[in-house]
Amino acid sequence: MEIVASEAITPSTPRPVHRPTMVQGWYDLTFVHWPVEPERVAGLLPAGTRPDTLDGVTYVGLVPFLMRGTGFGPGPGLPYLGTFCETNVRLYSVDERGRRGVVFRSLDSARLLPALVGRYGFRLPYVWSAMRLRREGDAITYTCRRRRPAATSRAVVRTGPPITEPSPLEHFLTARWGLHVTWHGRTAYLPNEHAPWPLHRAELLHLDDELVEAAGLPAPSGPPVSVLWSPGVKVRFGAPHLLRAAR
Repeated sequence: MEIVASEAITPSTPRPVHRPTMVQGWYDLTFVHWPVEPERVAGLLPAGTRPDTLDGVTYVGLVPFLMRGTGFGPGPGLPYLGTFCETNVRLYSVDERGRRGVVFRSLDSARLLPALVGRYGFRLPYVWSAMRLRREGDAITYTCRRRRPAATSRAVVRTGPPITEPSPLEHFLTARWGLHVTWHGRTAYLPNEHAPWPLHRAELLHLDDELVEAAGLPAPSGPPVSVLWSPGVKVRFGAPHLLRAAR
C-alpha cells in the first residue's frame, strides 16, 4: 500500500450535525501518544483508508476518560446507563475523500450494555472491563482491568495550564470529526460534531499499560511525545457514510 502524506494541518471546524443519531459527553480525558511508522499500521485500517500522517509520521493513542450522558437521537442522554469510564486505543486515518478520522483498535467500557451496543450495533471493538477514574487534586488516576482477554492499564497524570494555541501536532491528534469503521463488509465514516477541545498541558506521572500491545500494535518505545488533558466536550454523531467495499 502506498502511504501518502497528509496536506498541511490547518485549523478546522466540524460540519454541523443536523440530525444526530447519538449524543455523548467525553470528560476528564487524557490523550497519550507515541509515534509509529505508517507502514507498520497501514494493514490495520479499514479498506479505502490509509494512515494519516504529519511530517511522514503517524501516531498511536491511548485515551482514557469518563463517558457521560450517552443516548440515541438528539438526547438527552441517559444519566446512569450512559455514564461510565472508557479507554480507547486508536490510530489516525484519512479516506479517499480526504476526511480525517480515527480508527479504534480497542475500546474498554466499564458498563456492559454500552459495550454490547457498540460491538454488535456499530461493529466497534468494545470490551467489557473493570475501570475506575480517581481524582486527587490535580492528579488523575485511570485504571482498567480487562476481563477477557486479560489486559490491564494504569495511568496517572497531573493536569497543567491551558493551551491557548495548539501546536500542529496537538491539532493533528485532537481535531478529528469522525471515525472509520468496517460496517457489514463495507467501510463507513461516522461523523461527529463538538466544540474545539479545551486542551491543557499534562504530565504523565506513571504508566503501566498492556492495552496497546493487546490491540495488535507495536509496544511503545520510550516515553510518549505528547500528553494532553481536557475537561471535556459534548458530542453529536451523524449518520454513517459508506465508502467502497472492504478488502
